[in-house]
Amino acid sequence: MIVVSVASGTSADGIDVGVVGFGPAGGEQLEVEVLDARTAPWPRGLRERLLALLPPGRTTAAELCSLDTEVGQALAAVAATACRWLADRGATADLVVSPGQTVHHEVVDGHCLGTLQIGQPAWIAEATGLPVLSDLRARDVAGGGHGAPLAGVLDALWLGPVTAGPRVAVNLGGIANLSVVTSTGVEAWDTGPANCLLDVAAARASAGRLTHDVDGALAAAGTCDPALLDRLRAHPFLRAAPPKSTGRETFSESWLDGVLDAHLLDGVLTRERRPLRWPDVLATLVELTASTVAEAVTPRGPAEVVVSGGGARNPVLMAALGRHLDGVPVVTSEHHGLPADGKESVLWALLGWLAWHGVPVTTGEHRPRVPGRFSPGAHGLGLPPPLAAATWPVRLSVRACGGPGTADARDERDEYERDTSEVV
Repeated sequence: MIVVSVASGTSADGIDVGVVGFGPAGGEQLEVEVLDARTAPWPRGLRERLLALLPPGRTTAAELCSLDTEVGQALAAVAATACRWLADRGATADLVVSPGQTVHHEVVDGHCLGTLQIGQPAWIAEATGLPVLSDLRARDVAGGGHGAPLAGVLDALWLGPVTAGPRVAVNLGGIANLSVVTSTGVEAWDTGPANCLLDVAAARASAGRLTHDVDGALAAAGTCDPALLDRLRAHPFLRAAPPKSTGRETFSESWLDGVLDAHLLDGVLTRERRPLRWPDVLATLVELTASTVAEAVTPRGPAEVVVSGGGARNPVLMAALGRHLDGVPVVTSEHHGLPADGKESVLWALLGWLAWHGVPVTTGEHRPRVPGRFSPGAHGLGLPPPLAAATWPVRLSVRACGGPGTADARDERDEYERDTSEVV
């Protein structure tokens, strides 16, 4: 079975596409082959409109309808391209998975009350002719979970079973999340902000030329402000016990502005602090992410920490995380066969395979549910009989890691590096 996944994370910095092959159904080991994994850009202006929905932004039903359609069309175009890529190699996909773009995740007093993803899957079914699995979080929320993070489903099969102490998978996307894989199961939760605030600061530092801090160059040029770090760490989410989930509606640009304004005002009133430089803000945000992740990981006594997501490409953030973990081995997901930039693409494809075969999943201790909902393809929808529980996979065998990237991506990276140098 070949599954195409198209998704955008909390950073909304592009459309991640994965093409993943799975071995035959049944048996405790499921073979996985990453045929391709890369990131495509959003159509011009669409990312900015998505980010405008975040607090304190307001919207209308018309704009939400328009975005639902345009996101769906953008995802459909990328999925159709992936299907053509497969066809050129003499293969065809069986299913497309599209979790959609999260625009709101409502958590009150530790309980998830609802979650909303947009990106109408009908456009994907129309463009590809394939069945589409979408809306992967809502069923878990309805069953008493948070609908996030879902990475624990993959991590338990990929990094387990463990014999020499827990393995911890850390994903540094817009929001940082982790999965603690032990000999008895997996526990997963969000720890707080990762790239979402760093991206905001990088854009401010570069007057909009940068969408992220390439190679951590801006943060490397700054110095952590301990007093600002204390203010950032005072957010109540960071002190809450798991299970917990969060998003950009909580750690928003307006929240960061409020913290910075209070910090600068305090400096003016006490005459103890000079005005902040944006590289100092980035250096402090790096410490925020590294320290909060490490504080969640360290009590679990991990034998190894496996990092993925865009933050895995930030050497300043990785160095800070290693320093806070103080001797715990830290590797990227490539060490275990999955691309750091494409691991979540594999997650969505895996959830598609599991749902297709009627295998339930969960984000916590509540009863598992089969995730998502299916949109029929051009030839209707014919699901196979659900797998018997005795034949559900208990571990993954990763056969290959693909996805070399594109020349356009390299050109864009070169441009980012030039802009970063000018800012520093």
